[in-house]
Amino acid sequence: MDSVDILPLVWFAVIAFGVFMYVLLDGFVLGIGILCGVAYGEAERDIMMNSVAPIWDGNETWLVLGGVALLAAFPPAYTVLLPALYLPLTGMLIALIFRGVAFEFRFKARRKLGWNLAFVLGSLVATFCQGVTLGAIVQGIEANGAQYVGGAFDWFSGFTLLTGFALVAGYALLGATWVVMKTTGLLQDRAYRWSRTLLTAVIVFMALVSVYVPFLDGNYAERWFGFPHALLLVPFPLLGVVVSYFLYRSVAARYEYWPFLLSLGMFAVGYGGLAASFWPHIIPPHLTIWNAASPPETQSFLIVGLLILLPFILFYTGWSYWIFRGKVGRDMGYH
Repeated sequence: MDSVDILPLVWFAVIAFGVFMYVLLDGFVLGIGILCGVAYGEAERDIMMNSVAPIWDGNETWLVLGGVALLAAFPPAYTVLLPALYLPLTGMLIALIFRGVAFEFRFKARRKLGWNLAFVLGSLVATFCQGVTLGAIVQGIEANGAQYVGGAFDWFSGFTLLTGFALVAGYALLGATWVVMKTTGLLQDRAYRWSRTLLTAVIVFMALVSVYVPFLDGNYAERWFGFPHALLLVPFPLLGVVVSYFLYRSVAARYEYWPFLLSLGMFAVGYGGLAASFWPHIIPPHLTIWNAASPPETQSFLIVGLLILLPFILFYTGWSYWIFRGKVGRDMGYH
C-alpha cells in the first residue's frame, strides 16, 4: 500500500478522532445545559455551570478541526454534506451561539430566567440537531459524484428523529455522570438518580438504533448478518452490554469517577459500531474515503501542519482538565 492509499486512511482517522473528541468533551457540557432545565434553583445551576466554566469554550476546537480537515482532505464529501444537511447544521450553529451567549451573560444578569431558558434550549436544540445530522449520514446521502442530488428535507426521517432523541439522552447521561464526579451533597444525590434514569433511556435508544441500522440499506444488513463481516461487528453490541452493566453497577454503588468514564466508554462503543457499519464510506452510500480524497500532494502538505497543531491542542486540553480537576460547590455555600 503506497502513500496514495495511506493518506486518506490517516485523514479519515484524524477526522474521526476530532469528531469523537468533540462528542465526548462538548457532549457532557451540552448535557449539563439540558439538565439545568430540571435543576432545583439557581444555586444548583451555578454549581453545574461552574463545573464546566473553565473548560467548556475550548471544546469546539475539535469540531472546527474535524470540519476543516473534511474540507481540505475530502472536498467532495464536504460539498455533498453541506447542502444535504444545511438546515440541521444551521440549527446546530445558531443553538450553539445562543448557548454560548447565555452561558456568559447569565452570571452577570440580575434576572436569570431568560438566560437560563436560552442556555437550556440552546443545549437541547444543538444536541438534537447533531443527532439528526449523525442519523442522516448513517442512512445515506444521495450524490452524483461531488454534487448533492437530493432535496432540502431528505435528512428528515423516523431514523434521524430517533438518533436525535438518542443523542439528547446520551449527552444528558454524560452530563449527569459529570455532575456526580464534580459535586457533593444533594446535587450529587440527584445526579445519581438522573444517571439511573438516563442510562435506561440510552440503553433503549441504543437497542432501537442497532435494530434499525441493518434495515436502512442492504449493505448494512450484509455487514451485520453476513459471514465473515458479522464476526467483526458482533463485539460492539457485546461490549455495549458489558459497559452498560458495569455503568449501572457503578451508579448503584455510588462510585464517583467510574460512572463518567464508563459513560464515555458507551459512546466509544456506539461510535465504533456505527463507523464499522458503513466503512469505508465517508458519506454513504456512494462516497468512500478514496474516491472523495483530495490530491495526495494536498494531503501530504496538510499533514505537516497537523503534526504541529495537534500536539498543542492535546496538550492544552489535557492541561486545562488537569488544572481544574476536583470538586466544585464546597465554597459556594451549598450543601
